[in-house]
Amino acid sequence: MISVICGGVGAARFLRGLQSIVDPHDITAVINTGDDVVMHGLSISPDIDTITYTLAGAIDPQRGWGLVDETWTAMANLSRFAAVRPAASRAGETWFNLGDRDLATHLYRTARLAEGASLTQVTGEIAAAWNLGVRLLPMTDERLETRVEVVGEGEISFQEYFVGRRHSVAVSSVRFAGADVAVLTGAARRSLLDAAVVVIAPSNPLVSIGPIRSLAGVDELLTARRSSVVAISPIINGAALKGPADRMLTELGYESSAVGVARLYAPICSTLVIDQLDAHLAPAIESLGMRCIVTDTIMSTPEIAADLARSTLAAAA
Repeated sequence: MISVICGGVGAARFLRGLQSIVDPHDITAVINTGDDVVMHGLSISPDIDTITYTLAGAIDPQRGWGLVDETWTAMANLSRFAAVRPAASRAGETWFNLGDRDLATHLYRTARLAEGASLTQVTGEIAAAWNLGVRLLPMTDERLETRVEVVGEGEISFQEYFVGRRHSVAVSSVRFAGADVAVLTGAARRSLLDAAVVVIAPSNPLVSIGPIRSLAGVDELLTARRSSVVAISPIINGAALKGPADRMLTELGYESSAVGVARLYAPICSTLVIDQLDAHLAPAIESLGMRCIVTDTIMSTPEIAADLARSTLAAAA
């Protein structure tokens, strides 16, 4: 069994490649929920949904999130209320776009949670409705919220930073609100303990993998099995392919490079897979006590994603 620690788009593409070369039923994804948000009274799990839609072949390929052939009628009609909404109200906000088809997922999740189902249960039901073979597990059933401190402004939610501000503002710190109470689910813990290989997907190490690592016991568990943990660097030639990982690393005092990623993962991971553009960094990574595997990590096609999955599993072996 293979357990993959996941964020959003990069993890989803890696999982798609992985399920093309091994039995999907042998793969478990432990997914970040620090990005989860409630909008319009609906419980939204962006990373879970991106992975679900990608593995189902239903993701919008241009955006990398949401459903293909989506329509936006509900969001468009919310604009009529902008003129009457009181200044302090957040009703009818449209900065966080929800497509008409995508709304069905959030409506179902919200109703099931209100009935007392856990997020783990609901995620399993949604995955089954999409006929997925890969097992999807939220990292926790409790509320954990990633919050960022914006320079000169104060703390805001991750979604306000990422979507509302289009991650264009500098941050000075990241906090995982609720990490002192939230716990890794039993199913996720068993997955990380029992897997033959644990892969840390090419996701933002600070706000996609960081929330999972903030849960009590996760780093200790991974450290204990470090020799069978392999990570894929999301930073290529000093930059992130998508999202603010490179800027966040720099703003928070880390190096935006594969070496910077290696320093973050070295205590819990024995092998780092990096892109060919960063081959010259292999000696520096190996000096940290890690194996370094150089291959093509830019998953521009499903075939490249499958080759990356093969290289990653071979590295772990």
